[in-house]
Amino acid sequence: MKAYSLDLRQKILEIYKKEKISQRQLAKRFGVSKSFVQSLLRRYRKEGTVAKKPHGGGKPRLLTSTQVEQLRQLVTENKDATLEELCELLYQKIQVKVSRSTMGRILQQMNLKRKKKPSTPANTALETEIEILV
Repeated sequence: MKAYSLDLRQKILEIYKKEKISQRQLAKRFGVSKSFVQSLLRRYRKEGTVAKKPHGGGKPRLLTSTQVEQLRQLVTENKDATLEELCELLYQKIQVKVSRSTMGRILQQMNLKRKKKPSTPANTALETEIEILV
């Protein structure tokens, strides 16, 4: 969910100061939750600002840049390997265990094509039949 705009936050604070209405009424008037109004006012009293907090950063990457390059090399050497096989090869090479879905996401981020060779040859009987009809 996206953070509420700075404009809305300032309006809530402004109305709270001017009209001296309850936090519940403020929340109802602006269509936000009461807990949002409470935390907004608490933050204003404590820090003097109503601006949104910076993003926390998220979860760190599983592979370093050198490990990603090693994975790129593995993929080019083993073009027909499945995601499970790539996970196993990566573990054997650098002792980092990743799941199949994580491997898929990493390969997508690397913009590597996962098109493999067809496992069965083309149906030559059908092609011959088409040539006869033509």
